[in-house]
Amino acid sequence: MTKPNPREIAVNIISDINNDNAYSNISLQEHFSEYNYLTSLDKAFITEIVNGTIRHMNHIDYIINQFSTTKTNKMKPLILSILRSGVYQILFMSKVPVSAACNEAVKIAKKRGLDGLSGFVNGVLRNIARNINNISYPDRSKNPVEYLCVKYSYPKWVVKYWLKYYSVDFVEELCIASNDTPKITIRCNSLRTNKDSLTELLSKESIEVSNGAFLPEALHISQTSAISELASFKQGLFQVQDESSMLVGHILNPKPGESILDVCAAPGGKATHFGELMNNQGQIFARDIHEHKLKLIESSAKRLGIDIITTELHDATLLDKEKISLMDRVMIDAPCSGLGIIRKKPDIKWKKSNRDINELVDLQRKILSVCSQYVKPGGILVYSTCTISEKENIDNINWFIQNFDFELDNINSYIPKMLHCDTSEKGYIQLFPNVHSCDGFFIARLKRKR
Repeated sequence: MTKPNPREIAVNIISDINNDNAYSNISLQEHFSEYNYLTSLDKAFITEIVNGTIRHMNHIDYIINQFSTTKTNKMKPLILSILRSGVYQILFMSKVPVSAACNEAVKIAKKRGLDGLSGFVNGVLRNIARNINNISYPDRSKNPVEYLCVKYSYPKWVVKYWLKYYSVDFVEELCIASNDTPKITIRCNSLRTNKDSLTELLSKESIEVSNGAFLPEALHISQTSAISELASFKQGLFQVQDESSMLVGHILNPKPGESILDVCAAPGGKATHFGELMNNQGQIFARDIHEHKLKLIESSAKRLGIDIITTELHDATLLDKEKISLMDRVMIDAPCSGLGIIRKKPDIKWKKSNRDINELVDLQRKILSVCSQYVKPGGILVYSTCTISEKENIDNINWFIQNFDFELDNINSYIPKMLHCDTSEKGYIQLFPNVHSCDGFFIARLKRKR
C-alpha cells in the first residue's frame, strides 16, 4: 500500500478523535512521528484540517445533513470523517481548490475499500460546493441557542451554561474568539537571557517575533513548526506558556528564599516560572498524581537551568501532615473543564459535559480543603483554572472563604494596569479570549488569616 498523503493522515486523525476518543494534540504528534517523511508544510496542512474540522464539527454536520439523504448519524464512521474533512476544506480553506478537496476525498474512500460509496462522497461534496451561498441557518433572534450551536459549533450545554451568566452578544464573541487559532506565546527565561537578546536570536532562526500583550517576559512567535528543535529552546532560553498562565506567577508573587508548593504542577510551566521569579533561590515542591508527568517538569527545569524544584508523586486530595502550615505560598492550578483553552484543544468541546463540571467542583473543593492546610499563617494561596465556568471559579472561592480561615487579597499591585477591574481589587480575575486575546483563565489570590 502506498504511503498515506497529508489529507488521508488528517482523516485518520479525525477518525481517532471521534471514534477512539483520542486527544487531538497527542494524535497529531503520534502520526507525525510515524510518518517522518512529512515536511513542515505537510504538518501545518494536516494540523489545520484536523483542528479546523474538530473545531467546526457541528457546523459541518449541519451542512452535510442539508445536502445528504443519508444523515450523519447513519453514516459509516470513515465516510463521515472523509466528508467532514472535505467540507472543512471547501468552507474554510479558501486556498484549497474545490476540485482538489472533492477528488482527494474520493481517492481516500476508494483506497480504503469503499469504492461503492465514492460516488456518494463526490456527490455530497460537489452539491455543497455548488450551493455554499444558499445554506440556511437557525434564526439568531428567535433561537439564539440553536444559532450559536450551529454557527460556531458548540455543544448545547456549553452555550446554555454561558448564557446563564453572559449576554447573547458576549457569548457569540466568546465562541468566535475560542474558535480562532491562537498565537504561540513564549516566556523569556530571565535566568539565562533577556527579551531583546532572545528576540534577536529567534529572528536569526527565521522566527517572526512580537511582544506579548501585557507581560514583560512574554513574546509571540510564528513561522515555526518544531519549537523543540530550535537551538534557543534547547539552550533553555524560553518556555512555551500562554500569558494568562504567566499571570498566575505574578499573582502568586514568590520571593527568593521562600518555600513554595505547587500541588498540581505538571507539565511544569508555572513551577518553572516561579523558579525564574525567585532567581533560582529557595525551594519549590512540584507535585502531580502521574509519575510520567513529573518527568516533564524535571526535563523543563533542567533545560531552563532551575535547580530549586523538587518533584513529588502525590495526590492533592490526600493530606500530607509533614507540610501542614509550613509553606509560604501554595499554588492550586486545579483540574477543570478546560473551557478556556478550546482555542488550543478544540476537542475539549466534545469531551466534556455538565455532569463533568459538577464532579470537577467536588474535586476542586476537596483539593482546596486539603491543600489550604499547607499555608503558613499570613501566607498566600493562589487558585487558578483554565476554564470559563462560574461554578468552578468564583462559586468555589466564595464557598472557600465562607468555610476556611482565608480572605481574598487585592491583586492590582501584581498585574498590569490594563487588567485592573472591579474584581481584581477584590482579589480575583477572569480572563476571556474575546476580551484579553489570551486563554480563558481564572485566578484568585487568598491570604491565610493570622
